[in-house]
Amino acid sequence: RITHILGSTEPPRNRIFSPGTSHLMHRWPVESYDTGGTLLFSDSPEYVKEVGVLYRDTVTGDARVLYYHLNDTAQPKKLAVVLETEADLATVSVTRGAAAAPSTDYLHVGKETQIGYFDTHELNERIYVTKERPRLLVPAMNETLLAPGQLVYGVYDFHTNAPVRVSVIMYGADVDPFAFLRIARVLPRDEIALRGTFHGMNRVITAQKPYRPSTDGAVYFPIGDNLHDVYRHGIDATDGSTVVNYGNYGILYQIDIPTMGRENIRYFLSPLGGVYAGAMRVESGGKRALLQTPATRAYFGDQALPEAPNVVQAREEGLLFLTQYTELSDLGTYAAGQSVAFEYSPPGASNLPVNIILMPEK
Repeated sequence: RITHILGSTEPPRNRIFSPGTSHLMHRWPVESYDTGGTLLFSDSPEYVKEVGVLYRDTVTGDARVLYYHLNDTAQPKKLAVVLETEADLATVSVTRGAAAAPSTDYLHVGKETQIGYFDTHELNERIYVTKERPRLLVPAMNETLLAPGQLVYGVYDFHTNAPVRVSVIMYGADVDPFAFLRIARVLPRDEIALRGTFHGMNRVITAQKPYRPSTDGAVYFPIGDNLHDVYRHGIDATDGSTVVNYGNYGILYQIDIPTMGRENIRYFLSPLGGVYAGAMRVESGGKRALLQTPATRAYFGDQALPEAPNVVQAREEGLLFLTQYTELSDLGTYAAGQSVAFEYSPPGASNLPVNIILMPEK
């Protein structure tokens, strides 16, 4: 949502076909359902002007926490995720996650956090929380300074075997986080109100009809358009109000479109909303790989021309032209009939929606 863009000096991208040509794409009929544990989303207030609790709720079982905040004070601060329990002992198992170093380059922070999260190496860290001893989700949080104007963005998946209260706090650089938590107040939301608790932290996208490249040609389906892929509704646990996750940030998409035929299929991600920088993971043939979107530039989407109203309407109704000006990030080429599963999540600091495109390799 934050656009902090410097002029690009990168060379032009390689085109996948010659200038002057265009190809009509059809929207592929996909279906989705939500599954998994609980997402705690902390992005309001995004520009934090005073210390306090940014978001808080209690979870049990599988959970994910996403925090995205900027130090909008005049002094260095720290941000931490604190775990507390009323149980005699709660075990918190952190399975995956990452946080980029704080920076004023918001797109870089967004991309680096996603590169870390989608890394093919899983975490296996256990944290033991007792009534008398709250813990940090990541010890290094209390060692990371957030200078004025810097953004911090992290995503972590974990499992708890007992109820654990999770608090995202911003506090002074020389303050003990646990002592601060005892006196800290919950800060009010900002006008965008991007925070809340959402049940079903993963979204599975699949299709009934297998895609056959030789007969179906180039096809696309959108993510994050709130029309075909709707935004999640949840509850702000600090006051009980209903909230909307505009952009589905923190939702992990698991994309697995069945295919058939003898040709190879090429996959792309195309940004529609503007500047974009992120990462994904793909699993195929028993192997996992990290994909940067885009791979050859720090970001893309800045060269896309605004869509005319009739183009927007046609795209929403299921028709879109692929032209030499369409911005694309290559997600790889795979044999039809081979299982290809992508993991995707909307990156912080980037714009939505995006299209996922499938086309014959040739």
